[in-house]
Amino acid sequence: MALLEVTDLKTYFRTDDGVVRAVDGVSFSVDKGQTLGIVGESGSGKSVTCLTIMGLNPKRTAMSSGTAMWKGEDLLTATPKRLREIRGSEIAMIFQDPMTSLNPVHKIGAQLAEAMRLHEDVSKKTARARALELLKAVGIPRAERRLDDYPHQFSGGMRQRVMIAMSLINNPDLLIADEPTTALDVTTQAQILTLIEKLQEEFGSAVIMITHDLGVVAEIADDVVVMYAAEVAEKGGVEQIFKKPHHPYTWGLMGSLPRLDADVERLVQIQGQPPSMLRPPTGCRFHPRCPYVMPICKEVDPALAPVSDDPGHLQSCHLDEETKNREAAKLLAGMMAEAS
Repeated sequence: MALLEVTDLKTYFRTDDGVVRAVDGVSFSVDKGQTLGIVGESGSGKSVTCLTIMGLNPKRTAMSSGTAMWKGEDLLTATPKRLREIRGSEIAMIFQDPMTSLNPVHKIGAQLAEAMRLHEDVSKKTARARALELLKAVGIPRAERRLDDYPHQFSGGMRQRVMIAMSLINNPDLLIADEPTTALDVTTQAQILTLIEKLQEEFGSAVIMITHDLGVVAEIADDVVVMYAAEVAEKGGVEQIFKKPHHPYTWGLMGSLPRLDADVERLVQIQGQPPSMLRPPTGCRFHPRCPYVMPICKEVDPALAPVSDDPGHLQSCHLDEETKNREAAKLLAGMMAEAS
């Protein structure tokens, strides 16, 4: 049995303008020690998917259905008390902006110790020692002194390291990282990703990496879920997605990756804008932006189906297999030519 098994997850929000379909039938699984990358543009439903699993959506406006089985227990029907027990101890989350997650008026050491004492019956001294151990593990220099500093005294990269330390303080089985490197420079991004990989090996945690950056996914993920307009466009192993992508949206994402070794004056972009989930398009939700659109695409939403020669690789597109193989090969050949 998978550590986390999400099936037909839907999350809609009631607004003054109508119902927003933020997540609309998403399914995936994560095994112990595995890294799953969830990738897509802003507004595709990546973060809401994981907030739903964590039980962090606003109760007044959110409506969720489906199942999220955690070690055989459905998180969507768990009581608030049970969810509080799971969050931080069994499942932890690194948020995109550490300044909104850290309390600005409390010292870092006190916040780390509190995160541990909420879930474990330990003394303040033991919790502080564990906080120091984790600060050292995530590479905070002069950790003994920095325990008594406030969040504003840390750089953005160091605050993100503190958030990673806080998420790991109770040795969770699953770590959810929501765009953990977005606001950081390239060098710090690489350091944070390396750190997450290193700590994952050390602690044996599963990781869900939410990102819009396919380059990050290619570097650290075992499996990939490509989301578009609240649905799964394609999913499979990282090699399946990158060596034989089968959805036009995935082709667009891969084609728009910047390259340091290619002489380009302008980045390739996917035409148009993501749709409003108040009124999503009929048929395939990508069809208004798809260069391969056919009449059926405007009427029928394609099912998520396996690639004919690879049942573990799923995609939702009406194009025939021959066209998909040809276009995928053409895209990869172009990328190889640019690199050479």
